[in-house]
Amino acid sequence: MDGITQAQKTGKSSLHDHILNHLRDRIVSGDLPPGARIPSEIELAETFHCSRMTVNKALTQLSAAGLIERRRKAGSFVAKARARSAILDIPDIPTAVAALGLAYRFEIIARKARRLLAEEQAQLDAADDARVLALSTLHFGAAEPFCLEDRLINLAEVPDAEREAFSGAPPGTWLVAKVPFTDGEHRIRAEAAGERAAKLLGIARGTACLVIERRTWRAGESITWVRLVYPGEKQEMIARFQPA
Repeated sequence: MDGITQAQKTGKSSLHDHILNHLRDRIVSGDLPPGARIPSEIELAETFHCSRMTVNKALTQLSAAGLIERRRKAGSFVAKARARSAILDIPDIPTAVAALGLAYRFEIIARKARRLLAEEQAQLDAADDARVLALSTLHFGAAEPFCLEDRLINLAEVPDAEREAFSGAPPGTWLVAKVPFTDGEHRIRAEAAGERAAKLLGIARGTACLVIERRTWRAGESITWVRLVYPGEKQEMIARFQPA
């Protein structure tokens, strides 16, 4: 976010910087969630007693930083996490299934709100006594299992998850839309399917699988840990890049 911090680098503070930082802080904190409408240039100009040009400059920098999307005649909106791109982005499973031309559905096969187990502390990066929602979800492409997901959600950061039915969207899609994250980590490896994964995915035990473990944080606080297991022969990962 070089554009956002440029004023800080120069040591100067202006009304434009105040507007920019105010909106950025509301977005990062979740006060303005993904998809939320940003007040119009006229509304912001009236609120901050400044010109529309000053407001436009701040919105332009937020857009360049990827925090908002500006739509002609519609206004500005908090940017949603992109579902497809390089490995470091958050992959959206329903989108991936739809891209294959398959009908998507999911089943939550296990769910329990409980205390974090000692062996899970390194995974979720949360307090010893943290309450979590433990979920296991099976994703389908048409009639065949597509992916097995095991997830821990930190209820201190996402209390709404405990009451959420996840009837309209799977946990991962719901989280991306509900809770903006500031940092993420992926671990990707190949792994032979164990007994449980083999049974749920309908594959032979020992089949090569693609395993992705992901953790996300918001302002230093852990949001979720998830482990995704895909039958390896049906998966490939593509990332477009440019030389530095």
